[in-house]
Amino acid sequence: MSHYEYVGPSVFGYETDQPVTRAAMISLHTSPIEPIGHRDAGGMNVYIRSLALQLARQGLQIDIFTRRVDPDTPEIVNVAPGVNVIHITAGPTEHIHKNELFPLVPQFAEQMALFALRTQRRYDVLHAHYWLSGWAAHLLQRYWHIPHLLMFHTTAHQKNRVANEPDRETDLRLATERSLIELADGIVAASPDERQDLLSLMRSPVDKICAVPPGVDLSFFHAGDPAIARVTLGLDPDARYVLAVGRIDPIKGFDTLLDAIATVPSAHLLLVGGDLADDGTPVGALAGLAAQAATQGINDRVTFLGSQPHDWLATAYQAADVVVVPSRYESFGLVAIEAMASGTPVVASNVGGLRYTVETGHSGYLIPHSDPVVLADALNRLLTDDALRARLSEGAIRSAQRFSWESVGTQIAHLYDRLIAGTHEELCAGANVGPAKLTMLA
Repeated sequence: MSHYEYVGPSVFGYETDQPVTRAAMISLHTSPIEPIGHRDAGGMNVYIRSLALQLARQGLQIDIFTRRVDPDTPEIVNVAPGVNVIHITAGPTEHIHKNELFPLVPQFAEQMALFALRTQRRYDVLHAHYWLSGWAAHLLQRYWHIPHLLMFHTTAHQKNRVANEPDRETDLRLATERSLIELADGIVAASPDERQDLLSLMRSPVDKICAVPPGVDLSFFHAGDPAIARVTLGLDPDARYVLAVGRIDPIKGFDTLLDAIATVPSAHLLLVGGDLADDGTPVGALAGLAAQAATQGINDRVTFLGSQPHDWLATAYQAADVVVVPSRYESFGLVAIEAMASGTPVVASNVGGLRYTVETGHSGYLIPHSDPVVLADALNRLLTDDALRARLSEGAIRSAQRFSWESVGTQIAHLYDRLIAGTHEELCAGANVGPAKLTMLA
């Protein structure tokens, strides 16, 4: 019987075991095919989908499990050869705030197991994204005796360091994340900063956390002619555009960005993320930012674009003069890398993974978070100095080459192989990182 025909549990640690061929990813609270900036869809969604596509190009079969929020969504959506999104019914088939989803995790895990049994699919490894998915992966191990790799993307205690009281994460999340540190077989940190945080503050075992950066599709995000990009998007060819992209969440710092824009009269802000009504009026959390812009008298210089497809973003990066990532915390900052690959200088908060991607004076500027005065000064400098922008643009393109998905996918596949071989000690050792010379930290 061939490896592909066998659907029973693996036996780990034997030389007869085959390399990983099928992985189950879990993104319980948000779908990787959700429009970016819509509800909880942000950099994590892009990361999961892009990683799955890269692993499929390397020969793996990837099924991504997410909770069904629309009764009309097909159970299986084929994204590309080798990549499927599986919609699991757990609780009402409608959007539920992520803080209310934990009681549905056991049902989600059970339905995942039943799906695999019904469709006769065997998985070699579980790769969970975010704490809710991590708990689902833990519960699934009672059905599937396979290793569990976890990436938090953000952690509650890091968010709580910078969050206002109403936006603080729950004690349940804090406790669950601490438990998952022990329960997961391996953990992926998006940056050395996150890895050190997990080691020192969460006291995670040193040999199970690997620092693997996010990736960027360099064939998709690349420099182009800004004039052509502006014509494509219907933008003013002579305006100075500042672009910001992300979920509408206080931790993203968009309120600080609006404060800065109010003192930079040459800047026109394009804000991508959040929800718009049918008539284009901002609704939900985005309405609060629109009200702030109105109070500051800058409505005519701020365009709220709502969520946009990924291919639109590729053109928007090329059209912008500057991309701003004003987050109070950011585990890796995928927007910054995409913008850099597109040849656009980045002004970003000096927090989390951003400090390992943006280089001050080379690809943009790192500045303190929540400081509109310093942010406005950086924007003024860039928007008024064409030679400076051109120099930083060239540096940004060079910097982004370090983060190709080919290299990142190779590292993640290496972790899969070591886990299914039963190697849990020194998990990060021996990665073949390829031409980007990325470092796996043990």
